[in-house]
Amino acid sequence: MTVVALLSVAPVRKGSLAEDVADAVAALDAFDVSYETNPMGTVIEADDIGTLFDAVEAAHRAVDADRVSTALKIDDKRASDAPAAEKVEGVEDALGRPARGSPDED
Repeated sequence: MTVVALLSVAPVRKGSLAEDVADAVAALDAFDVSYETNPMGTVIEADDIGTLFDAVEAAHRAVDADRVSTALKIDDKRASDAPAAEKVEGVEDALGRPARGSPDED
């Protein structure tokens, strides 16, 4: 896959956004993309920019609200087919450990 993006879609309102975010994430299933949701958004990988944009539009439209905020950051790796996981692996190699931590860890 060559296009990696960080997507955040949410209604602009008070209260829990979980149901609306779930609708946006579920909309991605209709497209040939892989994704992983985290507390700050959803990382999406696609083979091409057109597929990515179609998936993002569907996720945006899946949120049924009077006002929807969508943020998108794209890394279009045109000279490489390396997956996003390689970016994390590079950081972990440099750290010499997994790239995650917790204040509860010993």
